Amino acid sequence: MQKNIALITGGYSGEAVISYKSADTIYKNVDREKWNVFLIDIRTDGWFYRTDEGNEFPIDKNDFSVVVNDTKINFDAVLVGLHGTPGEDGKLQGYFDCLHIPYTSCNAATSALTFNKRYTVAVAAFAGIHVAKSMHLFKRDGTNGEKIAAQLKLPVFVKPNNGGSSIGMSKVNNAGNLDAAIEKAFNEDDQVLVEEFINGREFTIGVFKSKGKVIALPITEIISKNEFFDFEAKYEGASDEITPAQVDENIAQQVRDTAQKIYKLFNCNGVVRMDFIYDEKAAQPCMLEINTVPGQSAASLVPQQVAAMGWSLKEFYSALIEECFPVS
Repeated sequence: MQKNIALITGGYSGEAVISYKSADTIYKNVDREKWNVFLIDIRTDGWFYRTDEGNEFPIDKNDFSVVVNDTKINFDAVLVGLHGTPGEDGKLQGYFDCLHIPYTSCNAATSALTFNKRYTVAVAAFAGIHVAKSMHLFKRDGTNGEKIAAQLKLPVFVKPNNGGSSIGMSKVNNAGNLDAAIEKAFNEDDQVLVEEFINGREFTIGVFKSKGKVIALPITEIISKNEFFDFEAKYEGASDEITPAQVDENIAQQVRDTAQKIYKLFNCNGVVRMDFIYDEKAAQPCMLEINTVPGQSAASLVPQQVAAMGWSLKEFYSALIEECFPVS
């Protein structure tokens, strides 16, 4: 008997628009011969099962079920396609844990930790992973551009500490522009991370677990047409994304090894995408951040990497779902 899989999308943040694009790709590529998939839209006005015809049925949050035509449907597992809160920051993972429903993403603790960029780099650095020098700002803590310029070497990146899709992020080359960049980032979050710029090639790599084995996907090199890999570069074509990256094998192996080490260090699950700058001066990858619910839209990187590995998305999503269930 086929298992019922809830594909969750939407969310409570500005990243919901990306969630819908990811869910569209996932929904079209889940193997219907193996799984019954239900699209669950999680919004601030409620949670709903949305049919192909556009009809909506409310989700009972007491047990994460839905009643359709007098038939109650429970879900055997959750396929996570929701970026931002509450699907990427651990909130929904904790809820599903309470209901004993498995899911295709990192657990609540790992999701919450990695959603906080500053805590992520701090834990990584503690384990010997190369990261950029940074400062962690809190709203109304009095830190201004002058204080930052005194502690960090320009240029720097200023970005919201929680969140993704490069929303609210700025690259600052001149100390006089720091205060405006800080204000822009604080418009998105109560915490801000300021990081020194690392010169080098930008790589991103997906890592996932299948049958208990941690697998690194082919590496993508990002060459942004803008000053950095911002929202426009990510989603509106203002970048060149080369998959697999044309890079010396020794550098590629360093990136793969580091990514797999980080995956295990943070006790990750499902597919995770990690962003690196290859620090030419240090001759090693510098970890930028970890994305525990990476984009799956037509413009996203993980689907490109899956194709470069020689897998179909149908095979890939089945592998993620199968990992939810114990081997019998």
